[in-house]
Amino acid sequence: MMDPKAIGAHIRMLKPGLTALEHKVLDNIIAKPDFSEQTSLKEIAEENQVSEAMIVKIAKKLNFNGFREFRANLVLYRQLDISRLFSEISPDDNMEQLINKVFGNSVQALEETKVILNPHDLNHAADLLAHAGEILMFGMGGSAIIAEDLAHKFLRIGIRSQVLRDTHLMMMSATVCTEKSLVIAISHSGRTIDVIEALHLAKSYGAKTIVVTNYATSPITAYADITLSSTSQGSMFLGENAAARVAMLNILDVIFVAVTQRNLKRSEDFLIRTRAAVQEKRVK
Repeated sequence: MMDPKAIGAHIRMLKPGLTALEHKVLDNIIAKPDFSEQTSLKEIAEENQVSEAMIVKIAKKLNFNGFREFRANLVLYRQLDISRLFSEISPDDNMEQLINKVFGNSVQALEETKVILNPHDLNHAADLLAHAGEILMFGMGGSAIIAEDLAHKFLRIGIRSQVLRDTHLMMMSATVCTEKSLVIAISHSGRTIDVIEALHLAKSYGAKTIVVTNYATSPITAYADITLSSTSQGSMFLGENAAARVAMLNILDVIFVAVTQRNLKRSEDFLIRTRAAVQEKRVK
């Protein structure tokens, strides 16, 4: 059995592989308040008006051996405090409720992302970044903003990088990549066509590739040397990637610090210089 804290993330990351009906049935199971070890396969099938075979199929698509293993894992996860941190935001919530829900959703994303992160992958990513001849970052919309944050941090330690959010510029930049290039592609869904195509092209020209996404089995990961996954639940009001953004920023903060450690003296020198460069621009 996997780490209990990772069960929710495991299920969410594989949900995109379900059909619309399977997705609906899974949501109903997860939302079932009296779901327990005594809940039978027959009961779930009848409540959802589907066959028992479909329930077993859903469990197997989520990489469980069958309904029993799925049930045992879900019951175990629901006993954890971490599983109760997420709350859907309502139009009728007062300010105190909004604070608790927004912060609770972000805390859950951070806690569960921390559990599924692989230290080896993070170390490998830091090594590639520390020795890259050039660093390009691909992202659209909110993902580009996350990339801008990392580029700003890298500049503070003397590492120049380029954030590309325009489709044509991404494709053109990809075509001039070499084996010395490193591309970080950020996509919450992992299904943004423009980013996938640009990453694929960059890899075909020899670039090393790192993907940051909320879904470890999404299409973009097919072109990743390293995949770093966040995990979060979507919200109608905040959007699908709100809590994931917080988790992704933390993943990239870990990498930034790890890159800094690889050449500490140089990083410290540039931190002093870049800090001094903007100091005079602050009101005294």
